[in-house]
Amino acid sequence: MVATLGSFAASLYEHRHFRREREADAALVFGELLHALSLHIQVLREAHGHGDPFGPITIRMARAVRREIEIYERNRERLFGVRDAALRLHTHALMVRLTFALERVLDTTEAMVGGLPEAERAELALGREQSFEFLMEGADELPGLARRFADLAKARLVDLDPASVGLTAPASPRQPRGSEEA
Repeated sequence: MVATLGSFAASLYEHRHFRREREADAALVFGELLHALSLHIQVLREAHGHGDPFGPITIRMARAVRREIEIYERNRERLFGVRDAALRLHTHALMVRLTFALERVLDTTEAMVGGLPEAERAELALGREQSFEFLMEGADELPGLARRFADLAKARLVDLDPASVGLTAPASPRQPRGSEEA
């Protein structure tokens, strides 16, 4: 009887320990993933503010953000290792909103290539700008969400300046030679 109870207690302890370990691992993955996504979106925001708001650099940064979201999508199943259902739901709902907004920015940019009537082009441009604003509003939630995951994992996320990790805003466009003002 004592051996059976001991075995049962050991199994229960091992199961709880494994569950906590799996939760901490998942929380660390999502904390770092959301933190990196936040940095990428910060650079996207800065690129949008320089020169053509939806020029080639901005669109390339938007595609880089999309690749970061794909990393989330590939690891989404690990989110179920986190026991906090509200945190899981909030995370997934935010990622869905970010994905929808980003896809609309990229899709409308692609649709605007070529000769479109001015009214249709203006409508697409307005939709793209609204989608970008929605993306930025959602992105403002990322740092807090990343910290919640880091706290759950008992880890500390390093506050980084995007330039310190190789993510920099585009340089101001250089003026062509001979066009300098006197």
